[in-house]
Amino acid sequence: MPPVLRGKGRRNISSANVGDEELRLDAKSSAKKNADTELEEYAKEVLTAIIKDNLPPTPNNYSLYFDRLLEGKSESFKKQVYAILELEENNDAESTIILEQNLKQGFGSVKNILSVAANLYKNMSLMVKILDKRKKELLEVADNVGVTSVAKALESDVEKLNTIVKKQSMQIKQFYEETASIIKKVEQESIFDDQYGVYNKRYLFAKIEKEQELIKEFGHHSTLIMIELARDLKSSIHNPKVIKLMTRTIARLLLKTSRRSDIIAHYGKGIFVMLLQHTDIESAKKASERLCELVSNSNFFLADKEIQLKVAIGITEIDPSNSVEESIVLAMEAVDKAYEEETCYAVKLKEPQKKKKEK
Repeated sequence: MPPVLRGKGRRNISSANVGDEELRLDAKSSAKKNADTELEEYAKEVLTAIIKDNLPPTPNNYSLYFDRLLEGKSESFKKQVYAILELEENNDAESTIILEQNLKQGFGSVKNILSVAANLYKNMSLMVKILDKRKKELLEVADNVGVTSVAKALESDVEKLNTIVKKQSMQIKQFYEETASIIKKVEQESIFDDQYGVYNKRYLFAKIEKEQELIKEFGHHSTLIMIELARDLKSSIHNPKVIKLMTRTIARLLLKTSRRSDIIAHYGKGIFVMLLQHTDIESAKKASERLCELVSNSNFFLADKEIQLKVAIGITEIDPSNSVEESIVLAMEAVDKAYEEETCYAVKLKEPQKKKKEK
């Protein structure tokens, strides 16, 4: 075949490759445009919903509605949105949590260093006693004046060293007290529960108080749900470590099923509370149903025994006329109600005050 034909063939193949590449780029560009358009339409939908509910379109409200309305969208759209959110994730609370963890680890290391220093001082004190004992033994058995002189010189050196160690131990004690004070302040201001990887009770109460103020201002609905590992399950297992592992599993499932705007906190004794902002009782019920289903499908293995996890959930509405403690008590009563009714979750609301009869 003539060379010119081979050259022509190569040019045709090259043109075809370029054409295919252009088609791929066009398809990719078109898909991106469609995704961007769909996201823009969703953004408008979120803004419209906020205005419809007579709420100010603040960044916080927009974030809450963005998460809430996303639940009703298709899985493909949610995956696209989550992918974008992961790229621009910048959560101040998470940064604070990481900082707290690093600080506590640093304080733990300092505490270990101080512990070693304390042991060093104890050992030095012990050495002084041993040398004193040996000196007395030398004085009893030796006639040589030089031996006695060396023993006295050694005693003098040890006393000097002991004086220095005492002075430094006082400094160590001062630094330890200052460090302990800092640790106490950090713990008082901390928002994170190291044991279960969620927020702590102090942060939860602060968020509920803030939500009550917002409800007073704008009149929306928010709810609390309280979750605990089923009592019959805990009573059947007599190993505290296993119960703790189960409770940690519940905490992970709560984080898995929650929205970014939900506040998950450890109330205490393995009991968790979720603050669902801009969520009414019916929506809280649906969220509880999803959680119950997720937990029931999660099994825990103890040696060769497979245990099905169970929880009890109490739901209540945040009433701005209640104190935070009263809302927590209502959630607790809802948990008890769930046990009484032998259901996974139950609702307990504040009873309306009876009007006094006019005379």
